Amino acid sequence: MEKLVVVFVLLFATILAQPLARRTGLAPAVLMTLFGCLLAVAPFVPSTHIDPNLILPLVLPPLLYASARRTSWRRFAADRGTLATTAVGLVAATAVAVAALVWAWHPALPFAAALVLGALVAPPDPVAVSAMAGRLGLPRRLVSALEGEGLFNDVTAAVLYTVAVQVVVTGHFSGWGALWDFAVSAVVAVAVGLGLGWCGSLLTRRLAEASWQVALGLLLPFAAYGLAAAWGGSAVLATLLCSLYLSEAALGSCGSAYRSMGDAFWEITEMLVTGLAFGLIGLELRSAARAVGHEWPTMLGVAAATIAVVVALRLGWLSTTWAMLHGRWRRRAADEPYTWRETVVTWWAGQRGVATVALALAIPFTTDSGAPFPGRGEILFIAFAVVLFTLLLQGPTLPAMVRATGVRADPEADREFEYRLWQRIREAQLGRLEQLAAAERLPEHLVDGLRDGFTARPTFADTGPHAAIGTGRTLRVTQRIRRIAADIHAVGRREALTARREPHAPTEVVDRVIRRLDLRGPGDAD
Repeated sequence: MEKLVVVFVLLFATILAQPLARRTGLAPAVLMTLFGCLLAVAPFVPSTHIDPNLILPLVLPPLLYASARRTSWRRFAADRGTLATTAVGLVAATAVAVAALVWAWHPALPFAAALVLGALVAPPDPVAVSAMAGRLGLPRRLVSALEGEGLFNDVTAAVLYTVAVQVVVTGHFSGWGALWDFAVSAVVAVAVGLGLGWCGSLLTRRLAEASWQVALGLLLPFAAYGLAAAWGGSAVLATLLCSLYLSEAALGSCGSAYRSMGDAFWEITEMLVTGLAFGLIGLELRSAARAVGHEWPTMLGVAAATIAVVVALRLGWLSTTWAMLHGRWRRRAADEPYTWRETVVTWWAGQRGVATVALALAIPFTTDSGAPFPGRGEILFIAFAVVLFTLLLQGPTLPAMVRATGVRADPEADREFEYRLWQRIREAQLGRLEQLAAAERLPEHLVDGLRDGFTARPTFADTGPHAAIGTGRTLRVTQRIRRIAADIHAVGRREALTARREPHAPTEVVDRVIRRLDLRGPGDAD
């Protein structure tokens, strides 16, 4: 019961942290981490011991799905160069470098256990950065690159983590066996993720109510995680693929009620789950400090060295990659940082967070032989120290770094894209209107009224039921005009969805246009 009270307090604090973050300029993740630290030192707060087997299955699926709703397959294809170098290469290099450092400090610790720590601290977290990016006014390509890195580096880190934990728990390691397990894990994850996403999309289209569709979208990421884990696949990769498939399919097949309800639901879910995860950081830090006991001064030195490796390696890797990818011999990719200033901001934005905490708390307490997991307390202490440093130092100073480098978004480019998109939507709608006018032999005055409604103010065009009622004199005419207006609005939505799937389209701008279409127009046509 005491644990439930602590969870409720953290969830309640998560809500209060949102307006406080606006007043202070700090990210909600930073505030929740500080709040968790305050609870940890409070004598009346009980110690929290959460079952490691419940952390990842409960935290990662909703966060991955919420993040997947903000992106698209084409976006990942456009960012494939950045993803390959940062989400895979940088994560693997960081994990190995940290493992080598810790193993050199404590040779008695198995290298696999040190690699567990390396896998924990390797992936930056996109949640805190993306939440702050809007207030900082970062270029959209930078935000997109950071979010894409955050999604896929979790997969890389989780694979390394799983292999290292299995080696420690079982006491056996085989290079060929590890490669085989990795291949099987990837194949199973792809099959489960895409298969469940396809089946889920078919079922979603057959559900009549938006609330049912949203509820199914909540359950399927958890199902993908559980099935992949049970069948020996990468649960994180399966969840990510399932989430991407579902979010893409739902945009085209579900109506405006689903989009409106889903946006609100997943925004709330992501806020609460993220706040809870960051609040647990401070609470678990007390347990980690107790685990290391009197060795904590030495552990502080090791933690400082680990932080230095993590931060310095990221800067060196990004600088080297930038120099290689943006030299004269290779054309720059559209969404990769292409100035040294943007590279510096990308480096300092590499905060650790939810993934590190979830993986750290999921470390088993014992091995298969019944012995304690080697160095578990030390691993937790160092991992939480890295998270606290990146959140409490890099997070609050990121705005100053942005101002110092002069990196700014280009609002004119977004406004120009949005204007062109509305032009595309208007042309598609008017084309459909001409087709319907010819097919249904509409009177000229009705066609002129509908055309004026779509051309006068394309951003807020309202040719829905109110316009139809004002034009038609009988119920039959009114219903006919409503059906035609709904058909035309549906064409506009489909055009916006087509634009969203284009490689370099800013998804946030397109989503804003789709929301306006949903709010201003009639319901989706059958």
